[in-house]
Amino acid sequence: MSIETKTEAGPAANTTLTTRLADTLRKAIANGQYPPGSKLPSEAQLTETHGVSRTVVREAIAELRADQLVEARQGSGVFVLEGRVQPPAQLSLRNVDHARVSSMIELLELRTAVEVEAAGLAALRRSPAQEEVILERHYAVRLCLEAGRPTSEADLALHLAIAEATNNPRFREFLAMIGRNVIPRAALHNDDSETDQGVYIDLLLREHEEIVQAISSGDEDGAREAMRRHLRGSQGRYRGLLREQRKHV
Repeated sequence: MSIETKTEAGPAANTTLTTRLADTLRKAIANGQYPPGSKLPSEAQLTETHGVSRTVVREAIAELRADQLVEARQGSGVFVLEGRVQPPAQLSLRNVDHARVSSMIELLELRTAVEVEAAGLAALRRSPAQEEVILERHYAVRLCLEAGRPTSEADLALHLAIAEATNNPRFREFLAMIGRNVIPRAALHNDDSETDQGVYIDLLLREHEEIVQAISSGDEDGAREAMRRHLRGSQGRYRGLLREQRKHV
């Protein structure tokens, strides 16, 4: 049965469809439909059964792999792990207050330490399929920004796709454990100036474009530097916001 609706189409909808399919497969594993050691249906079968694209299927399987529920075996398919573990809980960080700009800066510094290296490894190791997912996620962020919609879901999906392209599952697990709060950007949109919003959107799209292009071209150093500029730019924007807040204290 299809999980896609008529109102959801295009790259911006893929994140929601991926989550739905991953949840459906998790439930099927939990209720014994796919017992430990069994093989999941093929990519083509899942695409037909659930009415989604191959990209959505790949991303959903990637989520299950990050949760250590399944493993891909070269030339054989995807299998449910024996003695599978539960999906990881959200990483618990002490004294994080998402209403405080200083907490957001701390999270961005943590992200920088991990994601700069992830971008470089993605440039070296990404497969053609992984590169395609990164490009689609980048386009989804662009659509959200240009339509004035919240970008947190699409932005997280882009960064998770880059982490997945390292082909080291620990990078994706780390970002998935931190969760959506790793993309703390809502405060930067609370500005009534259309000019400022336009400048911000252009800047963010340019930063993402530089990261994606470097990864696509296999430029390891360029990908690291582009990710570093992007995350340090976000830190700088938050520090500016923090200074503005302190002026009114």
